[in-house]
Amino acid sequence: MEKIIITTERQATLDGLMTLGMLENGLHTADFQCCEDVELDAFSGTFKVEGMRDGNVYMTEKPKRIKNKPIFREDDSSFSHGKDKKYYFFFSLDEDQLELLPEKLVRQASVIAQKVLRELILKQQTV
Repeated sequence: MEKIIITTERQATLDGLMTLGMLENGLHTADFQCCEDVELDAFSGTFKVEGMRDGNVYMTEKPKRIKNKPIFREDDSSFSHGKDKKYYFFFSLDEDQLELLPEKLVRQASVIAQKVLRELILKQQTV
């Protein structure tokens, strides 16, 4: 039997056994055991999976999430520019530090705002 090689240019229909099930917590499971000699690169990813009433299962891999790289960082916050041409200020704090939130939020937001102003002034001076 000839080995089946799967690449971006070549798809293949494979024979095998699929086991569909449901866990005690209500989540679905699906396992596929291939019965053919196949060679492909191992992979893992996040997929959109559709299980149809007739037993067919369709899977499509979701694109990887592109994270915004922070321009400035502080202890509990960051400032970044997104691919959607929007600026983002992110602040997070542990639940048990709620009484410190106003002080930390104002301080860190002010520090980042000052950094942005300095950056704008430097850009204007170089133009």
